Amino acid sequence: MKAFAPLAGLVIACVASFAHAHTPYLLPASFDPMHGNLVTLDGAFAEDFFAPEVVFDDSTFTATRPDGTTVPVDTVQRLKTRAVVEHMIGDGKGTWRFSSGKRLGAVIRTWELDGKKETTRDPAKPMPAGAKLVSQYQSVYLSETYVTAGAPSKGALRPYASGLEIVPVTHPSDLYTGERFAFAVHFDGKPLAGAKVEVFPGTGDARSKKGTTLTTAADGIATFPLASAGTWLAVVKHRGPAPAGAAAPEYGYGYTLTFRVLDP
Repeated sequence: MKAFAPLAGLVIACVASFAHAHTPYLLPASFDPMHGNLVTLDGAFAEDFFAPEVVFDDSTFTATRPDGTTVPVDTVQRLKTRAVVEHMIGDGKGTWRFSSGKRLGAVIRTWELDGKKETTRDPAKPMPAGAKLVSQYQSVYLSETYVTAGAPSKGALRPYASGLEIVPVTHPSDLYTGERFAFAVHFDGKPLAGAKVEVFPGTGDARSKKGTTLTTAADGIATFPLASAGTWLAVVKHRGPAPAGAAAPEYGYGYTLTFRVLDP
């Protein structure tokens, strides 16, 4: 395993996850391109990972080449439970980054009345007289993964420096049991200290809801011990100011990263 920066400390607690109702993900059929270098992925929302329930829609899927340039994917077929994405990488050897693109979701309001809080996604539902608005934000989702043809490369791993993202420190195509996956959480290009990142096993059933919680250090870095082989989903959330003209004063950012761990 090769790290791009020194590993930082972490705080780990095993918990019963983010109460993740319909969390988005982007999952490759294979992390090693096959069938003439055709990459196929599913983009969906699910409660059990990776059992698709709701299609990831209203976004533009992209592929970032090993040289760091980004293009729209070749084909997207949206079904009821998932979006099926296909992209031919041709002779583009190295690591590719696949992204769902940002998707704006519902505006979520929470108010408090007589010591009780109520949350709604219904824009037509009026806030009761005398209630106090506690929060109002619009969800923004982004799901990503990495696929490598040949040897791992770094060009596609460069951060966006915009919004919420997980920036790999250890290469995401070089993960083996008995080692650690180090990554940084950034928000608008700056390390996000104290961010809670949940990592879930992709078992496809209720076991996938039992995640591990990591807390980023002052430099935004956390490390995940790679105890078991398989496919995993890292989830991080953050609330931040929305841009002018947005449907709510805040955005509720959500970012997910799908990665694979192999036995040595």
